[in-house]
Amino acid sequence: MTQPNRPTAPFSRKTRRQFLQGAGAALSAVALASCRGGYSNVQGGAGGSDTLRIYTWSNYIDDELLSQFQEQTGVRAIADVFDSNETMLAKVQAGGGNEYSIIYPSDYMVEQMKELNLLAELDKTKITGAENLLPQFQDPPYDPGNQFSIPAVWGTTGLVYNRTQLNPSPQDWDYLWDNQSKLARRVTLFNDVREVMGATLKSLGYSYNSTNPKELEAAFRQLQKLKPAIANFTTDGWRDQMLTGDLAIAMAYSSDALQVSEENPDIQYLIPASGSSLWTDTMVIPAAAPNPDAAYAWINFLLEPDVLAQASERLRFATANQAAIDLLPNALKSNPNLYPDQAALQKCERISPIGDATELYDQYWTQLTSL
Repeated sequence: MTQPNRPTAPFSRKTRRQFLQGAGAALSAVALASCRGGYSNVQGGAGGSDTLRIYTWSNYIDDELLSQFQEQTGVRAIADVFDSNETMLAKVQAGGGNEYSIIYPSDYMVEQMKELNLLAELDKTKITGAENLLPQFQDPPYDPGNQFSIPAVWGTTGLVYNRTQLNPSPQDWDYLWDNQSKLARRVTLFNDVREVMGATLKSLGYSYNSTNPKELEAAFRQLQKLKPAIANFTTDGWRDQMLTGDLAIAMAYSSDALQVSEENPDIQYLIPASGSSLWTDTMVIPAAAPNPDAAYAWINFLLEPDVLAQASERLRFATANQAAIDLLPNALKSNPNLYPDQAALQKCERISPIGDATELYDQYWTQLTSL
């Protein structure tokens, strides 16, 4: 695995899954210097008691958030960025668990990391504010009782499209196949086997998490048919291409779609009618965390409603904290892209571990992307 570069440029608003500095590189946030007071229980750990290292997705932390944390705690926070759960897991297994005290895995990856004994069980007596989590996030299926994780950000996967170019507008995944000729080289799908295979399975009436070999083969055959129309497989590159008009439609995460639609109101987001994936990115403490006290301070800081509401408004992500949602502007908390209604959510599935079927998924993905 490529080792991450560590430039000192500050955070900016990027896409949820954007890989920011070169192939396989991760961005390290500026280490902020000011120190005014702190939490007396934050101590110990590699790099000194005043340092917290975080491993996260790119759109969840900015300089303002890091500065606020240091002002409250006296702890300097340094955040590195990963582009996929698999990249993160590989780094942790290679020793990164000794380097970071807070990591942001997605829901299904929490399950895998638990099974691999990579996570510390949370001491609930050290956490304040978890009672503000929305009911569905207080006992999630991927981590019952939030024993090892605290939900941070959630959202959906769907389609982003330019309404001036597509008329009538898409309603479901099958739009891609039904309009393949006019979409030729103007559509992108994620560079993510679980999302792409899952969406195709859903379009065929199957589960996003199917392990049935016949259903997986059917999804692969469908993707083979669509392949000539696909410009590329990219999780983040669609954004600029959509804004310049080079793309007409792309697979996208809800939080990224909101940012792009604010830059161009003609760009719209939809959750496909047949359903899609519902994801949650969480905060966990690695079993080998060098500074667990600072990690708990970070979790508590991100559970403060005013802190979280301000970050959500700046960075345009959906929070699982009801007290923070209550503080958001009406236009944001009523935005169906960020906070879909129950009818839309009921059609979505969480991505779950698929056991031995992983090998078949990877085999089809290799064939598809090498064509």
